[in-house]
Amino acid sequence: MIAPLRAFRHPQGGLAGCWLILVIAAALAAPLLTPYAYDVQNLPQAYQPASARHWLGTDEFGRDLLTRLIYGARTSLSVSATAISISVLCGMVLGAAAAWFGGWLDRAVTMVVDLSWSFPEILIALILVAIIGPGTTGVMIAIAVAYIAQFTRLTRAQIMMLKGETFIEAARSLGAGNAHILFRHLLPNALAPVLVSAMLATGDAIILEATLGFFGLGAQPPVPSWGGMMSAGSALVFKAPWVIVFPGLAVAVTVVAINLYGDALITELDIRSRLRREA
Repeated sequence: MIAPLRAFRHPQGGLAGCWLILVIAAALAAPLLTPYAYDVQNLPQAYQPASARHWLGTDEFGRDLLTRLIYGARTSLSVSATAISISVLCGMVLGAAAAWFGGWLDRAVTMVVDLSWSFPEILIALILVAIIGPGTTGVMIAIAVAYIAQFTRLTRAQIMMLKGETFIEAARSLGAGNAHILFRHLLPNALAPVLVSAMLATGDAIILEATLGFFGLGAQPPVPSWGGMMSAGSALVFKAPWVIVFPGLAVAVTVVAINLYGDALITELDIRSRLRREA
């Protein structure tokens, strides 16, 4: 049984994994789950509380809140997951190249990474979104760039520990080239810690995407996102509190589920013990 499935054997991993599967499935099947459109206004139905017709109520424009919450999951999860995937790919390539070749390349990459590491991700994202412009594409690029340093440092550390191993020396003595050693031996062995870190970083990216959306820099209306919904609901906290409460709960529960499932996955992969042995 592979590690992601074994993580379901843990109570926290099972509950968190089931929630994540539910959220992802709902986001993918959004058009099939609700009879309402996320962008069609119905002003006479504005500010309706939860009912049999609208399970989570309606917003200030009479739009079904559950529908927008499900479509918002599609926006928030896709932007965050895509951005972290780009960060992982770029970070692994930079970190592996810096650790393997060393010299001026290692010094240059380390200097740039350390410089960017000194700034909070939210500050880097805000600067980049201000340059690129608001919208899902700008937020995706901003989050991706903000997290490249994390995966570059992690990959470099893993490759530095692995490149002196006996199997690497054996591959070099048999005439294997740099590309073969990097992509067939080093990166596969460094992959597990990076992927677990990527999963945990996805939770942070969801919060960052929601923060940018709250500031009006994320998905632009009428496209829903959890952060944008919370921003709209902040002015209605006393008149229609459900408009901000339910998107906030969605962000909080999803991020907690990602962290809990990530902890269960770390336990199954025994990454902490492995890192202690290699230290």
